[in-house]
Amino acid sequence: MHTKKRLELIIEKPALKRACRVLEEAGVKGYTTFSAMGGYGANTRWQRGTDLSASRDMVMIISVLDAKDMETAIGKLENLVGSHIGVLSLTDVQVLRPEKF
Repeated sequence: MHTKKRLELIIEKPALKRACRVLEEAGVKGYTTFSAMGGYGANTRWQRGTDLSASRDMVMIISVLDAKDMETAIGKLENLVGSHIGVLSLTDVQVLRPEKF
């Protein structure tokens, strides 16, 4: 097994394309996006689809990547999260085929 980094980003849907572009430009080999159904934070409960425009819907991006690619992406993602509602977390993970990441 080989150690890599797992990046999880929950962010407003309008910022999704920009976040994906940051990962791609950082050399990340892949990521997966999901629609977030709802959540709770900052003493506020939210649920997908309660805003008629869907402009405040949240999405999640998960990627497993090399530490060097993570370093490249983090600075730009920090700027993105800082200007949008979002949460960025990183954890160590073990993978079987390191060349995929």
